[in-house]
Amino acid sequence: MKKLATVLTVLAAICHWGMAQEQPAPAPNPGAGAGANIPGGLPGSPGGRPGQERMPRLEDQRTPFPDTMQRPIFLSGKVVMDDGTPPPDSVVIERVCNGMPRPEAYTDSKGRFSFQLGQNSAMMHDASVGSAADAGSPGGVFESERQQRGGIGTFGNSRGMSERDLMGCELRAALPGFRSEVVNLSGRRAFDNPDIGTIILRRLGNVEGFTISATSLQAPKEARKAYDKGRDALRKKKTADAQREFEKAVAAYPRYAAAWFELGRLQQEKKEAQQARDSYAKALEADPKFISPYLQLALMAAAENNWKDVADTTDRVIKLNPMDFPQAFFYNSVANFNLKNFDAAESSARQAEKLDGQHRFPKINHLLGILLAEKRDFTGAAEQMRSYLKFAPAAQDAATARSQLTEIERLADEVKKAGP
Repeated sequence: MKKLATVLTVLAAICHWGMAQEQPAPAPNPGAGAGANIPGGLPGSPGGRPGQERMPRLEDQRTPFPDTMQRPIFLSGKVVMDDGTPPPDSVVIERVCNGMPRPEAYTDSKGRFSFQLGQNSAMMHDASVGSAADAGSPGGVFESERQQRGGIGTFGNSRGMSERDLMGCELRAALPGFRSEVVNLSGRRAFDNPDIGTIILRRLGNVEGFTISATSLQAPKEARKAYDKGRDALRKKKTADAQREFEKAVAAYPRYAAAWFELGRLQQEKKEAQQARDSYAKALEADPKFISPYLQLALMAAAENNWKDVADTTDRVIKLNPMDFPQAFFYNSVANFNLKNFDAAESSARQAEKLDGQHRFPKINHLLGILLAEKRDFTGAAEQMRSYLKFAPAAQDAATARSQLTEIERLADEVKKAGP
């Protein structure tokens, strides 16, 4: 029992803020297989009598499939809500290949988009995932949360794409609380018409909270113009210009929740914690169903080990939208773990695991391993630890997790040998 107490102390110790962050599971390489030889010969190639051109064969005239030449592929289109109106704020356009989403572009204020596939160097990760991914759990959460600004970490292929790269790929609009129509990209080629038409977003019936704010629809022209300029400045990494524009937007329209939120993010990045909280509070005062400020406030509370606030804030997110935010369940689990509400912590972690089908949050498995070890379910704990190391093999705390796994496996063997 002394050894058990020791390992549980070690496991619990890593559930505090500030541990190192792991790397995400590697995404499939969309350029794999590019450059393969084209089958078949060419008309006029050697094979007939000297001076005589041989007859082209059927395979000579056939366009190889799939095309392996990498060329720029451009796409354009429009996103609308199911009532025909444009979204009240920018929506992320994602390419999803074999279940792996890759952000490609944002819509403009009228819901339009136009981009080259794989060239998302100006993409900025959606605000809703937060910027301080370390949430008092076993290490951090995932790399893309930490790299939310300025298009850090591009996806795709800078040289172009081939038809083969797009096999099993779809295009969709990504907006929590809504489901998007999808456009099949398989078979698309560089010289096809780039206009893919209109993508419709349909609201989920049991969701009340969103990462867009309804107040944006009422924003006057002057405020909307300033907000759009601020977002454009952010994409260009001109943060001082962005802050000035967001300040103009909220001055012209004090109920502009999205502008208050963006202002809060900038203040948070500048370590102006109280100003950021005030801006997030203004955003929520204007629109209590706006999810993004809650997530940022939860992360700020976690940074201060204020687990009661983390639990309360994420409870609110979960109530508003139980479908789209595995990170809310994860942060809620971490908070309840630190508050020693272990049953609630496990329940939230299980729900986070269920929602995180792409394993973007491998720390969920690490935390579940700890929770199960606390319950002396060493077999289940070992399984979760193995999953964590599978999905985050290059995590900075991977060596620690392997040591924990070894000890848990030893304890599992002891329990098995001791019998009922």
